[in-house]
Amino acid sequence: RFAFTWTLGGGWVFITMAAALAAITSEQQQSLGILAYLGTLVWLVGFGIEVVADRQKTNFRKDPANAEQFITTGLWSKSRHPNYFGEIVLWFGVALIALPALSGWQLVTLISPLFVTFLLIKVSGVRMLEEGAQKRWGKDPS
Repeated sequence: RFAFTWTLGGGWVFITMAAALAAITSEQQQSLGILAYLGTLVWLVGFGIEVVADRQKTNFRKDPANAEQFITTGLWSKSRHPNYFGEIVLWFGVALIALPALSGWQLVTLISPLFVTFLLIKVSGVRMLEEGAQKRWGKDPS
């Protein structure tokens, strides 16, 4: 059972980092172009959203009055899972940075941000949290 879990986690990491790994090991040497700068900006925006969302939730949870409440302030007033949104955005940034160095079959590695999106929305992140939230808060639209 441990081997299965470990292998699954390793596969997840490998697919997630595939575009970056392919770009780093590519024989095509590319100078930093507009896509690298745009990808870096996208990565920074995604990382910033994730950090701010996590910080807001941490601060919200520090208040004992919020123990049974769902956070609906800050970024959490715009999205139920802004931290996951930030994570998804940053991996699209990585793919943009990698794109100019990829060719042929290496382009398949661009599936990595779509894979992260699928996992966070349908497998491990949002889906699991939504099931728990349904049990905890029921029909509350927050």
